[in-house]
Amino acid sequence: MPRPLRILLPNTPHHIVQRGHNRQTIFVEDDDYNYYRDNLIHFKKEFGCRIYAYCLMTNHVHLVIEPGDDPESLSRLMKGVAGRQTRYANKREGRSGSLWEGRFKSSIISTADYLPACCRYIDLNPLRTGMVSAPQDYKWASYRCKAEGSDDQTVDFDTSYLSLGKNKRDRQTAYKQYVCDTIPEAEITLIRNALQRGQLTGSDRFRQEVSQRLGLRISNKGPGRPRKSNKEF
Repeated sequence: MPRPLRILLPNTPHHIVQRGHNRQTIFVEDDDYNYYRDNLIHFKKEFGCRIYAYCLMTNHVHLVIEPGDDPESLSRLMKGVAGRQTRYANKREGRSGSLWEGRFKSSIISTADYLPACCRYIDLNPLRTGMVSAPQDYKWASYRCKAEGSDDQTVDFDTSYLSLGKNKRDRQTAYKQYVCDTIPEAEITLIRNALQRGQLTGSDRFRQEVSQRLGLRISNKGPGRPRKSNKEF
């Protein structure tokens, strides 16, 4: 069966996830996380991308990345980061072979409707999986930067975040409240399904707009029976 067409758009945020091969552990020690994060910073600058949210879990990563005018910059960033992490891990462990599970998954995000929701979804991933009791307790995600002002060169602030307040403190307070608000189950389901199926994270109107823009028929209907939910997403 041929691979489904991956659609990337310029100047548009994409929700990305990449898993370890056979869900093997990617990050063991702090140095592993720091090396990956350093390379995110390096390649986003090299390829002109912006990173609005991230979370490095033990065996997979979540990112919200907006490429610049060239949408393929996103793929180049992911290839560069994944390749360096593979060589780093193989050298450290004296092994060879793939570290990652094939291609990364991606979903184009409707900036107006779902960008804040996707960022919240990512920052809450460690809490949702029971790794921490509060989002600020996890140091390998964008939450501390956006909610507490921690210095993190990985993170860029999107317009929806900047609109939360007139100054840093107001924005941090508003983001904390937003993350702590009750999240509709339908929102979580839409984000999870869109990413798993490589579809759009947005409304039917957004899907129609992207379809017209690309001259392609894009459907957000799931193929067959839905997959069982995976709380790691």
